[in-house]
Amino acid sequence: MNFARRRDLRDGFETQVGLYHCAMSLRSRLLNPYLLLILTVLFWSGNWVVGRGFRDAVPPLALAFWRWSIAFACVCPCAWPYRAQLMPALRDQWRILLPLGLLGIAGYNTLAYIGLQTTTATNGVLLNSFIPIVIIALSWIFLGQRLVRREGWGVAVSLAGVTVIVAHGNLALLASLSLNSGDLWIMASVVVWAAYTVLLRFRPPDLHPMALLWLLTAIGIVALAPFYAWELAQGRFIHATPGALAGMAYTGIFPAFLGYVFWNRAVAQVGGALAGLFIHIMPVATPLLAALFLNEAPHLYHFIGMGLILGGIFIATRP
Repeated sequence: MNFARRRDLRDGFETQVGLYHCAMSLRSRLLNPYLLLILTVLFWSGNWVVGRGFRDAVPPLALAFWRWSIAFACVCPCAWPYRAQLMPALRDQWRILLPLGLLGIAGYNTLAYIGLQTTTATNGVLLNSFIPIVIIALSWIFLGQRLVRREGWGVAVSLAGVTVIVAHGNLALLASLSLNSGDLWIMASVVVWAAYTVLLRFRPPDLHPMALLWLLTAIGIVALAPFYAWELAQGRFIHATPGALAGMAYTGIFPAFLGYVFWNRAVAQVGGALAGLFIHIMPVATPLLAALFLNEAPHLYHFIGMGLILGGIFIATRP
């Protein structure tokens, strides 16, 4: 083999190695747990906009049931290669899989959708922002975990940003907030999601994430089915407009399927307490999405709160 031929082969090999390292670097960046958490919270912010915007067209239990039915259809082909794990895991690990499915799939969004029927956006966002605090409290009560001082400061700064947003820059507004039935439903959903996040650490370690999501989604759909049937019996049906159908498809594909895949992976890497801090992005993202889709213009206090929330997350997550 002549010298030029060897040089061409070497250059080709080095190019392939370089492309491989580039691809691995890109994959590592895309799977960064903090990026996954940000995308998840953006998806979930859109879920709140859909739940609020289509509350008259799609009843809450119908939205929850079809959201997870769509997500289940997305999960099935991804979980198919791991189908041999499903039944043994369900038989041996049902004590943890059952509460995870009931809390994270059947519970949280259903309670939130019911709450959005009657609560105000200000009260709903304020109550939902307490998820990180409830996660920390449950982790402390049941697992003996505490935040370090730096993480505590991050929580405080982020909560200050949430307060600025929900009070519209006027702290006197907080004194006028009152709880209605919708607020109580939202509070119940907050506790349910915090419990789900804390329990995630006890999921079967050898079970593939897609197999886990398949099992949890199946449990959630089975649990929701009788409640959805009850809602239909009450005469509450879906008004199948193109917008309503598109909104239902969005909730199934992005917040439900991709959101839970990203959230579960990120929680496994950074822990429930730290992941819960990213819920604070929702009071920032939700008004911006509402401005795009519900014609609600953001105000100065939104941007002030955004700066505080992102600053708190930076404090809590910096090396």
